[in-house]
Amino acid sequence: MVQSAEQTNQAEDKPIVLFLCTRNSARSQMAEAWLRELANDRYVAASAGLEPSQIHPMTIQVMEEVGLPLDGHRSKPISEFLGRVPVRYIFVVCESAEKNCPRIWPFGGQLKLWPFEDPASQEGDEFTQLAKFRQVRDQVEQQIRTWLQEQRSNQ
Repeated sequence: MVQSAEQTNQAEDKPIVLFLCTRNSARSQMAEAWLRELANDRYVAASAGLEPSQIHPMTIQVMEEVGLPLDGHRSKPISEFLGRVPVRYIFVVCESAEKNCPRIWPFGGQLKLWPFEDPASQEGDEFTQLAKFRQVRDQVEQQIRTWLQEQRSNQ
């Protein structure tokens, strides 16, 4: 279930992880869903965008292909989180957001850069575009798995 910032703030016993992108339409949505699926409830996963739009239909499609429907997900502005909830980890998943995101976060979260290609910018026919969305989905999954393994090793 996707949470609002207010609901996220109520889960104080778990570290909040925020995935940030420009539009919150593909990569950050994928990362939020993957973390929720793979973290065994150890973290509160959230995502937001600097200029939120709508979730890209191909994002929904490729996540459903791996059994992670995005029911209830929506594109959210960073203002729902910035200064409102104590975000422990902020992962910027696109270069555009990295260039434009705040460098100082209230509540002192750790900022990490994970720039993935923007699958929505893939030109070509539907098959080519879907292939890019699948590629990025799989890269995001692997990055989340690697990070979770690192977190377990550091404990």
